[in-house]
Amino acid sequence: MLVLTGGAGFIGSCLLSRLNEEGRDDIIVVDNLASTEKWKNLVGKRYNMYLQKQEFLTLFCQGKLDKDIDAIIHLGACSSTTEKNADYLMANNLNYTKALAAWCLKNGKKMWYASSAATYGDGSLGYSDDDALTPKLRPLNMYGYSKQLFDEWLIKNKCQNKLTGFRFFNVFGPNEYHKESMRSMILKAFPKARDEKKISLFASDRQDYADGEQKRDFVYVKDVVEVIMYFYKNPNVGGIYNIGTGKAQSWNEVARAMFKALNVQGEIEYVEMPEILKGKYQYFTEADLTKLRKAGCKHQFMTLEESVGDYVKNYLLKEAYL
Repeated sequence: MLVLTGGAGFIGSCLLSRLNEEGRDDIIVVDNLASTEKWKNLVGKRYNMYLQKQEFLTLFCQGKLDKDIDAIIHLGACSSTTEKNADYLMANNLNYTKALAAWCLKNGKKMWYASSAATYGDGSLGYSDDDALTPKLRPLNMYGYSKQLFDEWLIKNKCQNKLTGFRFFNVFGPNEYHKESMRSMILKAFPKARDEKKISLFASDRQDYADGEQKRDFVYVKDVVEVIMYFYKNPNVGGIYNIGTGKAQSWNEVARAMFKALNVQGEIEYVEMPEILKGKYQYFTEADLTKLRKAGCKHQFMTLEESVGDYVKNYLLKEAYL
């Protein structure tokens, strides 16, 4: 069976749907549903069993799942960039991942896992996923640091090409509804854009960026899933790869794409950036896709206008799930 951690989460549930399309349903979904609305992401999808994260870890560490697992897709993690509990991030994002990776390496099993573009920090060293750059990176938050530490662990042990890691840039799309403060701006802004024809964006606190002109590499979850599926179908291709569109675009462009999808003449207003984000906010991100293309992945990403339009028209307006 295939283990899919974070299988009820944002990217994980969308990937589960895609795996079902490929005819695969012998899947152990691992997550921590608790009292969240994540369970809705699983409705209509096929899988062998659901295991709560701690239950899975207990069975896994006791060796009771060894005969059942043929591969692991590890997307489960704390993805909050504002999480303050460093010990929790070390346990959940680093040590948990190391335990799964060590088992896969020992038993000759394949593992694909989630890293993050948060590892790149302020971007002063660029956004190349070349292994030589990884130890030099300086993340701006503990979340990014926890992801960097695992990437480094793989590289130090010369195992990075045996597993496959994904540095996700700004992912948005259906099934992110449960993510609360970590929802995309598109989802957060949608109700006000629909009802009041207004979108609020962070004002810039840097002279070299105008308000709303901070730029990110916004990538649609459907595109992310297709890239993951490329590596899933080519398990011998290992390494750590960026997953973004390769094109940075401004928050103002996102807002305009939303207004176009809603077919309204909207207004953008700018609000002061929260203190918790000052000094930790990425003003520019753009995935370098050189390594991804060399690995043979030729997937063509949707444009920002296309992806925002699909999200708004086919999911947000219909309150639909993927």
